[in-house]
Amino acid sequence: MVGFPLLLIPLAVYNIIVFLMPTVSLTETLVKVPLVTSGAEWPVALSDILLALAILMLLLEVIKGARPGAKFLTDHLLSLIVFGAAAAEFLLWPRFANSTYFLLTLLALVDFLTSVALRVRRTPAVAGVSRATRRAAPEVIYEPVDSRDSRAGAVPSANESVSPAAAPSAPAFTHPETPAVAPAPEHHAEAKPAGAPLPPEAH
Repeated sequence: MVGFPLLLIPLAVYNIIVFLMPTVSLTETLVKVPLVTSGAEWPVALSDILLALAILMLLLEVIKGARPGAKFLTDHLLSLIVFGAAAAEFLLWPRFANSTYFLLTLLALVDFLTSVALRVRRTPAVAGVSRATRRAAPEVIYEPVDSRDSRAGAVPSANESVSPAAAPSAPAFTHPETPAVAPAPEHHAEAKPAGAPLPPEAH
């Protein structure tokens, strides 16, 4: 959001008085404020009121510029335009060539320089915070993985042949209700003593 240049308010009031109310004197005393302590009377003119208003607007501008992210490039450009217009009126128009308007122009210049100084000072601070954040973050180290180790736990593809020795043997499962069948005994020829008669051949 673009901020409104508050120093434009007292400058605009001065222009209204000069162009629309030429009979009004800026140096004429409006009120007299009695001071209780000293007993004197303080004469207050219209020019004094404009300068006090400009100082308050400058204070608000400094507070706005001190907030993080409050001042953008457009705000600086607007402050510069206000100062340039005030300086041009002070130099070109005879009715603006007085101390009151000079002080108003000076306050506009202070507003522009203060906003720029705050922005320049804030930029290294933000950069330092970002560097500290990156330094505090844990560093992740990626170690290279050996191809042989990765292939040791990899599942063989369909094109690769698995040797019988390397293939794990499947466990044999038996149904619990099926009794185990003992292997049939092998028939071995009985050994006969030497010289025993041979059995007669069947005719």
